[in-house]
Amino acid sequence: MFVITLRFINKPKAPQFMDGHNAWLKRGFDEGVFLLAGGLQPNVGGAILAHDVSPEAIEARVQQDPFVAEGVVHAEILAIAPIRTDERLAFLKA
Repeated sequence: MFVITLRFINKPKAPQFMDGHNAWLKRGFDEGVFLLAGGLQPNVGGAILAHDVSPEAIEARVQQDPFVAEGVVHAEILAIAPIRTDERLAFLKA
């Protein structure tokens, strides 16, 4: 499982790449890799929870985000090996 943070480094460029970023997010959800996406508060970027993918694959996927590719955000990928979860999230331990 991965937590990906996307922190703005050039926020004024964001509107120009928003459609591509949203399409990239949709693809991640459609392919079952992304479980959650939302904004980092107060409006400093975003975060994504991803699973069922290798470290190499998530790195490649993150690099395909137009926000990352165009220098709008700095991405950090944190790998988490779940040991304990609420029963509703037990699938993350697989």
